[in-house]
Amino acid sequence: MHNVMKKIIFLLAAMCGALAARAELRTQAVEYKQGDTTLEGWLAYDDAFTGKRPGVLVVHQWKGLGDYEKKRAEMLARLGYVAFCADIYGQGIRPQTTAEAGAQAGKYKGDRPLLRARVNAGLDALKKVERVDSQHIAAIGYCFGGTTVIELARSGADISGVVSFHGGLDSPTPADGKNIKCKVLACHGADDPFVPAKDLAAFEDEMRLAKVDWQLMKFGGAVHSFTDWNMDGKALPGAQYNAAADQRSWSAMQQFFGEIFHN
Repeated sequence: MHNVMKKIIFLLAAMCGALAARAELRTQAVEYKQGDTTLEGWLAYDDAFTGKRPGVLVVHQWKGLGDYEKKRAEMLARLGYVAFCADIYGQGIRPQTTAEAGAQAGKYKGDRPLLRARVNAGLDALKKVERVDSQHIAAIGYCFGGTTVIELARSGADISGVVSFHGGLDSPTPADGKNIKCKVLACHGADDPFVPAKDLAAFEDEMRLAKVDWQLMKFGGAVHSFTDWNMDGKALPGAQYNAAADQRSWSAMQQFFGEIFHN
């Protein structure tokens, strides 16, 4: 009997090892459209997880979809989510300088209907992924992307929640807060020089008046881009990585996901 049990345990261990060996992080570029514009997003999922999974839309910073967002998508995939990085600017449009990035970001911040159309196109692309549970979708964004996911919520998108990391929180059309159907988490550097106090106040007023389920988390000592490990505060003063704020905000996001996806 003892030998039989040893053989069973050995076989089970071998099976688990084989399954682990086959499990792999899958990534691929995905072309999709918004009107006549071709966009190129990035899909990531871990095939160790089977069945339908919650989906997370990731929206890039002002230099467009790049390695940073792809890494975040991989981190989400390892948590069991299907992650899709949206492309707001268009295929091949990847600003290389702060001047170019400012021009691209400004174009969309100045045309909120177009910004909403672009991010909703990314949401539609995510919903079409076979592995995604379309009833459980969130969107997260960084800097420009943080602004964008709040605009996604303001567009009335039927999703579970949005998380903005050091995004612009101004409210150009505060009445649109009434369109928000999902929960909102904004993670903000308490010492961010690029987000004026009046914008924070406007955001809070908008959320309050619209009776949104919202949270605003401020991280002491953190400035703009506090989650971006590439930022040292030299290339762009006032934008610098903060490891503690990065870890705390990522944990807050996971807790938020636990609430909106699993409760």
